[in-house]
Amino acid sequence: MLKRASLIALMTLPHAALSEEVGEIGVDWSGNDIVIEAISDPDVAGVTCHIAYFDRGVIDRLANGNWFEDPSNSSIACRQTGPVTVGDIDRSKDGENVFSASRSIIFKSIRVKRIFDESNNTLIYVAHARDIARGSAKVSISTVPLYDTDSALN
Repeated sequence: MLKRASLIALMTLPHAALSEEVGEIGVDWSGNDIVIEAISDPDVAGVTCHIAYFDRGVIDRLANGNWFEDPSNSSIACRQTGPVTVGDIDRSKDGENVFSASRSIIFKSIRVKRIFDESNNTLIYVAHARDIARGSAKVSISTVPLYDTDSALN
């Protein structure tokens, strides 16, 4: 079974975060699941994101075709899970990629990008689909406020 070809399998960025599967919910009789993974930000200690995504089962793949691709829908929630220490992060409006994983053999991926909102002292995490053939409006956002600026920022 092509289960989770996965958010763990494709770490394309040099400082890419590692993920750990923490939950799996069976949604129907054909083996389709919702998978939940925990992703620690590699450059911001004390912040963990949880991303949920749909993983198609073998029966669904056989019945509906499109064998090598999963939907690019995802949801993200990020929280402070320890003392926050912000390392050397990109502070531009473009932010930087924290995590990327393939959702098809070649053309589609899910990415998590971090943007620092300096005026509100908040980290913004955006999960979005990237499809080479066409853009995608499938996006999810989560924020982590940085309350203790003296110890959090370099």
